[in-house]
Amino acid sequence: MAIMNSAVAALTVFYGDHIEIQNDEEALEMAARIIAKMPTIAAFSYRHSMGIPFIYPDVNRSFTENFLYMMRAYPGGVMKIGNDGENTISPVEVKALDAIFSLHADHEQNASTTTVRNVASTNAHPYVAISSGISALWGSAHGGA
Repeated sequence: MAIMNSAVAALTVFYGDHIEIQNDEEALEMAARIIAKMPTIAAFSYRHSMGIPFIYPDVNRSFTENFLYMMRAYPGGVMKIGNDGENTISPVEVKALDAIFSLHADHEQNASTTTVRNVASTNAHPYVAISSGISALWGSAHGGA
């Protein structure tokens, strides 16, 4: 969580122009950017914690399939070959994780959501607000992720 928190906070250095969002188009750009980057940050954080090499995103894969790929592939992008000889991520896995992502994205006003909203209300950079929410998520009273 420390790696993920720091990486999200570090995005403020690269995207300082989001500090004062002037219109809906800029807000959507910022939101799309963080949504696109989070699977890579999460997968890289996990792989670093395990001491295994990073797997870079594959733009030819869907959002969820790409996340599973970055989490599980071997260096060179090779997937583990299963009992049936297949070396792909199954559609059932992608569909299940899509459902899990949807459930987690819509589970009301919890501690991390409240933290993001509180920090954002101070006109802090949006990525700092999200980083603060990740810090709240880290706590043992909120999943202890």
